[in-house]
Amino acid sequence: MKFIKYITLTILTFLMLSCSSKTNKKIEKRPNFLIVLVDDQSAVDLKMYNPNSILETPNIEKLAASGMVFDDARNMGAMIGGVCTPSRHMIMSGRTLWNLPAFRGNKNPNAPENLELQTIGSVFNRAGYKTMRTCKKGNSYSAANKQFTVVRDATKRGGTEESGSAWHSKQVLDYLGNRENTKEDDPFLIYFGFSHPHDTRDGTPELLKKYGAINHTDKNNPPPLNPHQPELPKNYLDKHPFFHGHPNLRDEERVSGVWKRRDKQTIKNELGREYAASENIDIQLGKVLGKLKDMGELDNTYIIYTSDHGIAIGSHGLMGKQNLYEHSWKVPFIINGPNIKPNSRVKGNIYLLDILPTLCDLASIKIPETVQGKSFKSILEGKEQSLRDIVYGVYSGGSKPGMRAVKKDDWKLIKYDMMNGEIRETQLFNLAENPNEYLPEHHKNKEMLTNLANNPKYKNKLEEMETLLLAQMKEHNDPYRLWNQQTEGIQ
Repeated sequence: MKFIKYITLTILTFLMLSCSSKTNKKIEKRPNFLIVLVDDQSAVDLKMYNPNSILETPNIEKLAASGMVFDDARNMGAMIGGVCTPSRHMIMSGRTLWNLPAFRGNKNPNAPENLELQTIGSVFNRAGYKTMRTCKKGNSYSAANKQFTVVRDATKRGGTEESGSAWHSKQVLDYLGNRENTKEDDPFLIYFGFSHPHDTRDGTPELLKKYGAINHTDKNNPPPLNPHQPELPKNYLDKHPFFHGHPNLRDEERVSGVWKRRDKQTIKNELGREYAASENIDIQLGKVLGKLKDMGELDNTYIIYTSDHGIAIGSHGLMGKQNLYEHSWKVPFIINGPNIKPNSRVKGNIYLLDILPTLCDLASIKIPETVQGKSFKSILEGKEQSLRDIVYGVYSGGSKPGMRAVKKDDWKLIKYDMMNGEIRETQLFNLAENPNEYLPEHHKNKEMLTNLANNPKYKNKLEEMETLLLAQMKEHNDPYRLWNQQTEGIQ
């Protein structure tokens, strides 16, 4: 009799624990993820970074107001002219710039084998997530892209529903509608990429009109000025003070509507086109957020809004992203989701390559051993303001070694070693005093509003930053050294 009672109690206990476990699983529903990645957008386009911007993005602003804005998020850089490509490899893999697999002339015999199996799509598939992506084709990590269960990629930079950003939102809306119809209850991760505002910036007619822009086709004459166009960047120049070191660079010579022109009319018109493309992205994002709300999934979804890198469009006399000024090195970064404090703002000091380990951390998934980035979950929880003290930047897509940057606190150093030693320049900025990185060519009359590298008062600070840069280059396996650095055993 005692034995029967014992067996009965054991069975009842097992059943109660089993029911309790199932109940807990229901209560502790795993979060969804929506990663919104736009192509070529500077943080200063958006009001949360630049209150004077005339760009209207109400949906992005709502995300910022109910989530967390990062003031300092960056793409580590590029070793080729197509900055998008290494940026997207870093996002997908969580690896640093000089440790990426081979692509488009970039060689790395030491890259992990089958790295694509440790990238976002594959990692989340194995964890029981349903994964979907839509984005542009090309300039990306194709082996990693294929790991998503549903892939609907196409390059859409036109001004119609079918040829522009609306096409990408339709893919996500169709996917969510199918989940709804089939009553899919597994969590999802959606990589919601856009082909805009990267050129060619053929916006919709109504948005081009709103920002006073036209799709300019005349190489010999500038487009007309229009009172609705955005103002010129504060650090606008009609020419960069020295050559950027990348001969025949597409972004500086062949962007449709701009070409080699840097006159005020051309730049204002192109900014209008950029804003038209960006507002359309906001409209499409609003559709997807509305659908998630209708499905009851919005409150359980982490939403990241960012760009693969920034863009110049007239700042410092440049057009592209192949530089290390703040307008191109920094990216907008907003995250909204469960337990993130509304209307919060942090320094951050994150790289885009930190996204993968953070997503894993938020989803309680083991971070792959191949990942070199860091999770910033502690920042999202309000425990820290920054992930690291020092950030390092590279542009080595033209003549080698190229450009390098390092930033610590308010101080930033940029060095240029290009065209077989013909161009060797050093820039030192205090970003608290000179956030626009004004140069002597901007003709500001305050001591701090210029390049301080040649000012003897800041000799010690320059030496400190030079030492930090070399240390960062070594730490990140940079294969090059600049003209005034140690040269033993390297290129």
